[in-house]
Amino acid sequence: MLSLDKTSLFRLRPLIAACTGLLVSWSLLDAQDLTPATYLQKSRTFQTQSEFQQRTGSKVRIQRQNSTQDEMRIRRLPVHLPFSDFTVIASESPTVAWIGSAQGAVRLHTTERRVEYFAGERWLPDDHVTGFGFEGSATWIETPKGLARIEYKTMTLAEKSRAFVDRIQQRHNRWGLTATSELRVPGDVSTNRTVSTDNDGLWTAMYVAAECFRYKVAGEADARDNARRGMQAILRLEAITGIPGFPARSFIKVGEDVQPSDGEWHDTPDKTWRWKGDTSSDEIVGHYFAYPIYYDLVADVAEKAQLRAALDRITNHILDHNYQLIDVDGQRTRWGWWAPEAIWREPGETGLRALHMLSHLRVAMHLAEGTPSAAKFRAAYEDLIRTHKYHLLTRNQKIAIPGHINHSDDELAFLSYYPLLQYETNADLLAVYRQSLERSWQVERPERNPLWNIIYAVGTRAQEFDRADSLRTLQEISLDTITWTVKNSARLDVPVDPLNDRFNRKQSLTVLPYDEIPMWKWNGNPYSLDGGNGGKSEDDGAYFLLPYWMGRYHRVLN
Repeated sequence: MLSLDKTSLFRLRPLIAACTGLLVSWSLLDAQDLTPATYLQKSRTFQTQSEFQQRTGSKVRIQRQNSTQDEMRIRRLPVHLPFSDFTVIASESPTVAWIGSAQGAVRLHTTERRVEYFAGERWLPDDHVTGFGFEGSATWIETPKGLARIEYKTMTLAEKSRAFVDRIQQRHNRWGLTATSELRVPGDVSTNRTVSTDNDGLWTAMYVAAECFRYKVAGEADARDNARRGMQAILRLEAITGIPGFPARSFIKVGEDVQPSDGEWHDTPDKTWRWKGDTSSDEIVGHYFAYPIYYDLVADVAEKAQLRAALDRITNHILDHNYQLIDVDGQRTRWGWWAPEAIWREPGETGLRALHMLSHLRVAMHLAEGTPSAAKFRAAYEDLIRTHKYHLLTRNQKIAIPGHINHSDDELAFLSYYPLLQYETNADLLAVYRQSLERSWQVERPERNPLWNIIYAVGTRAQEFDRADSLRTLQEISLDTITWTVKNSARLDVPVDPLNDRFNRKQSLTVLPYDEIPMWKWNGNPYSLDGGNGGKSEDDGAYFLLPYWMGRYHRVLN
C-alpha cells in the first residue's frame, strides 16, 4: 500500500487523478475501436465446477500455471499491482495477461500498462484464484468456491439504462416511491423486500427527473408512466401529513410495510398509514428539484395545477415560518432552516443554505407565474439578495476541510444549482451563480462524477466539462448494484489519504474505477476504500439514470 503522510497532499488530488487516470481508464480506450455509441460492459455470473463442466465440456481449458518466466516479465513492467503474490498467470492474448492471487485477480494490459482489479463477491465467489480459462469474450476465473465468468459485452448506455429502469420497477417501487430493496438472502434478488428510508422523497425525486428526461429524449410511454407514478408519490408526501406545505420523509402502510425503528412516526387519521416526520433539507431539495422538471417536461394541464398548488403550500409554509420547516409538534425540524438570522450558526454550511433557499424560491416563482403568490415569492427572493447578500454567500458553498467533507452536501448543492441556473434570467445574478458553480465544480472534478459534470456544463454553458470522464464513469458503473462487501484498504497500488473521512474511514487520494469501489449513491464518498454489507441490499440504480438522461436531454452526451 502506498502511504502518504502529509496532510497537504489533500490538495494534490486533482493532479494525482490526472496522472493516474492514464493507468485505469480502460473503458474509453478499449472503446475506440467500436462505434462511438458503444463500449465494453463487464458483467459476471457464478458457476459451480459441475455447472462449468456441463456448460463448456472440453471447450475451455483451465490454466493453473505460474511460470517463472511469465512472473519475471510482469514484475519488470513499470506498473503497480494491487498485490505482490501470484498464484497463477495466464495469457488472454499477446498483450493481455490475467494474474491470480490470494487477494483476487487482475487483468493487465501489458503494452498500455492498464490494470483492472476483480475481488469480492461483486466479481468472485472467493478471492483465492487458482486458474483461468478463456471463452471468446469471456474469462473463467477458478476459485475453491467455484468459478466466475467475466464477460465483456458490447453495449450502449441506453441499453444499460433499460436494465436499471426494469430493476426499479421490479424491485424498488414501494407505493410509487423509489425504495431501497433489502435482500433476505444476501445476493439473491428474488428475496427482495422494499423498505422505507429517511430520504425516500429525495431518491424518488431523482428517479422521477431521470424518467422525465428519458421521456423527452426517447418518447417512451413507460418513462412518462414511471415519472407520473413517482411524482404522485412525492405529492402524497405533502398531503399525507395533514399539515399544509409540510412533506413527510416517507410513509408506510400499516400491516404491510416494516416500520424502521428510528425516526418520528405519526398515524394518519384512519390509522391505515404512518408517515415519518423531522423532514430534512435533503427532502426539500428533492421536491424543488423534481417539481419543475416534471412540470415542464411531462405534466398535463390538470397536473400542472396540482403541482402548482402543492409547491405553493410548501413555499408558503417555509416563508410563513421564517424560513423554517415546522413539524406536527410545532417545533422546527433538525435540518429545516434557512433564515438570515440563523444561517451563520453553522458557518461551514452558510453558502449551501443560501444556495438552497435562492434555488427553492426561483423554482417557486417559475411555477407560481401568474398566480397571487408570485409577487410574494419574488419579494422574498429579492430581499434575501438585496438585504442579506444570499447570492454572494453562494460563492462560499463548498468549503473543503480535509477529513470533514460531506458528500451528501455536495449532492444537495448540485441539485440546487440545476434549477437555479435554469430559471434565473438576471445577467448579474447568473454571473455570480456561475462563479459559485465553477468553484464547486473545480473542487469536485477529480471524482469524475457525471451528474456534477453535466449540471456544470448545463449551468455554465462551458465547452469543457470533462465529458470523457463522465462517459467513463457511466460505463464503469456496475450492472450489479448489490451492496457487496468491498475491501480496497489492503491494496498496494492505492495512494492512501493520511486523513480518514468524516466517519473515520480510510480513503484514497484518487477515485478508483467505479466498478472497484463500494456501492454508493452520489451522496457517498467515492474515495472510500471499504464498504458494503455482504450483499444484504440492492441499490435502485437511479444514480446512473439521472446523469445519463439529463446529459442526453441537454445534448452534452450521446
